[in-house]
Amino acid sequence: MDLFEYQAKQLFKEYGVPVSLGEVATTADDAKAAAEKIGGVTVVKAQVKVGGRGKAGGVKVAKTPEEAKANAEQILGMDIKGHTVHRVLVDPGADIKEEYYVSYLLDRANRTFLAMASYEGGMEIEQLAVERPEALAKIPVDAIQGVDEAKAREIATAAKFPENLIAPVADVLVKLWETFVKADATLVEVNPLAAVGNGSGDVTLVALDGKVTLDDNADFRQARNAGFEDKAAADPLEAKAKEKNLNYVKLDGEVGIIGNGAGLVMSTLDVVAYAGEKHGGVKPANFLDIGGGASAEVMANGLDIILNDPSVRSVFVNVFGGITSCDAVANGIVTALNMLGDEANKPLVVRLDGNNVVEGRRILTEAAHPLVTLVETMDDAADKAAELANAGK
Repeated sequence: MDLFEYQAKQLFKEYGVPVSLGEVATTADDAKAAAEKIGGVTVVKAQVKVGGRGKAGGVKVAKTPEEAKANAEQILGMDIKGHTVHRVLVDPGADIKEEYYVSYLLDRANRTFLAMASYEGGMEIEQLAVERPEALAKIPVDAIQGVDEAKAREIATAAKFPENLIAPVADVLVKLWETFVKADATLVEVNPLAAVGNGSGDVTLVALDGKVTLDDNADFRQARNAGFEDKAAADPLEAKAKEKNLNYVKLDGEVGIIGNGAGLVMSTLDVVAYAGEKHGGVKPANFLDIGGGASAEVMANGLDIILNDPSVRSVFVNVFGGITSCDAVANGIVTALNMLGDEANKPLVVRLDGNNVVEGRRILTEAAHPLVTLVETMDDAADKAAELANAGK
């Protein structure tokens, strides 16, 4: 789960990472009130889970509360890379002297954690990584040893921070690692970590922006994660599927997909997309893995989700019987259709293979449900589902 900037910075603050944190506003008047409370120059920033806000016009400086209100009026409702802005963060202005970059992430390819940092970092870190990769330090972090002061100094030194910044940057790196571990994150990023003047000639480090991705698999021990969810922006079908413990992802297509096993479902998406090329360009409408136990209730829940997607024109049920035999799956399909009644109103193409497939096919054949078409091979079933979806357009 990705967090909004203001949520990330609230998390940073909890673990002692120095942050600049203002107030969140959902209306222009609230933004004005926040600016009045903060005083002085403020920055009005769109809260969306995507980069490039500044270039899109989603970050604006305000010298007065009235300007903050005008900026919020322009930003709220803005579309930034497909994300609608529903709230803004009104932050205090900062006297930025320099900008740096620090982050920790899960390095799946090398099965370790990775620290990344750069003295020359800042908002254009992606460009720097391409044009001058030597300026971005990448230091593996042992999951057991973690990041103590010595390791943090190693990271800061590798990132080419000058001697006078090694200690303060190392302090931030230690606290950021604590955030990473204790919040069960897969990514924590500060961009920029800024050297900010405080008016007395001294300079302090402040996280002016933050990005955090939390590991959903750790929700059972992170009760507060539920409070981070943006339920208003969530896809209603995905939210409903999550309530029913289904592995579902909404896609932009017309053929609903149900399979047992992530690998099989991914393959099904591919064959449906290929078959759809000759049937009006129809595409898969979702990813839905019902797992190994395709009971009647699980199948009914899956069909309920997919059939309530208005973009779906046909459904492809692709099951390989392993732990759960094909006869149990077939009975689950028949029972599920009976449970759904009139809600089941779109054609289903079913392909069964594997354990007890002959009995499973017999059950579906004898049930003779008018919506069900039984097809023996995966390719032929994908072709039929694409054909039916195209006909239902």
